[in-house]
Amino acid sequence: MKTIKLATVVAGLLLATGANAAAKIDMGKTVNKDKEQLKIYGFSQLQAVGGEGNVGKSGKAVAYNAQRIRLGLNYTAGKVGSKLFIDFNQSHSANGTSGIPKMIKDAFVKYSINSKVAVKLGMIKMPHGMGFTIPGWNLDIAERGFDKKLVLERNEGLMISARSLFGKGKTSGFEMGHEKPRTGLGFDVMLANQAERSAAVTAASNKDQAGNSVAARLHYDMGEMMHFEASYALSQNAGNVYNADGTAGSTAEDYTSIDVGVDSHMGPLNIKGEYITGNNIKGTKDWNEVVMTATGAYALNTNYEVVTKYISGTSTKGTDATATKLANIYLGLNIHLNPVSDKMNRSGKRKNNAHKVVLNYILASGDTDTWSGRGGYTANAWMAQYQIKY
Repeated sequence: MKTIKLATVVAGLLLATGANAAAKIDMGKTVNKDKEQLKIYGFSQLQAVGGEGNVGKSGKAVAYNAQRIRLGLNYTAGKVGSKLFIDFNQSHSANGTSGIPKMIKDAFVKYSINSKVAVKLGMIKMPHGMGFTIPGWNLDIAERGFDKKLVLERNEGLMISARSLFGKGKTSGFEMGHEKPRTGLGFDVMLANQAERSAAVTAASNKDQAGNSVAARLHYDMGEMMHFEASYALSQNAGNVYNADGTAGSTAEDYTSIDVGVDSHMGPLNIKGEYITGNNIKGTKDWNEVVMTATGAYALNTNYEVVTKYISGTSTKGTDATATKLANIYLGLNIHLNPVSDKMNRSGKRKNNAHKVVLNYILASGDTDTWSGRGGYTANAWMAQYQIKY
């Protein structure tokens, strides 16, 4: 009977997509006097794409698809908790050395040591890449750019996180990046399996050959005015090639990356900048790439926000290779269909992003015919996306 009641409540919440905040369910039990609660949330991003977004995919002038269709569950009971985050638009089949299908985006347990520090174990976003660790529903444009190709992505491992040390703010243990404004120092350190979900790493076919990965991030916050972070990441045997005698092959180099990012909110204006390097991509020695991004967003009012994002990459594949360059410029308009806040701060923007239409036109320039880096548009494209979050 309790299961039926819970299912009924969940179904009702999923239908009530007009709500702006995730709902919490009191599960009717306590653990050491702490109430057990379940938080249910999710979002969907449906879109039409054209230009290079269709090349080699549909052959149509316009293609319709979904970028993300996600459902999340957060369980808490005092200091302990867990998270399960699913994307129904990803593969449901078990893959990689971990055996976890890509549809499982996050699946971890956490313990809050105190109000500032938490420990997590499971499938988690590795603390590397400022743009990557911003939630997918809270982006300035309709998608992440090709800077995401250089991060270590999600991974199975152990992570310790701290927020607002020597400053104001708390941590729930569910944070991935800098979701909320705070002050003080913070850090994240994660030890994990090989970063097999990363576009810069080839997943090992043998667990004994996979190796491990590590990412460490330091951040400093000054409220709305500034968030700064810097991180280092490494994944062993990034090419997954071994010789017949078991010795490392030509593409078994470790992949390494450095990321530095700054995010500043000044009323209706939000600016971001990020610099990220990738070395020995796919385990290939001296296949290196550097990407820089600059984003500017300005809220005209609670309904309309204009955005531009510039992404520039330089790639060399070998010590004697000629460097190739690629630039993508996103020109965008965000239309908030159901704004609930007139505050021009980070919290107000997050709330208004619950129901929005994103219109982007992407301009491609540079060595579009010879680009040797990971990802990116090599021809102009456009995207129109509808997002709903609950």
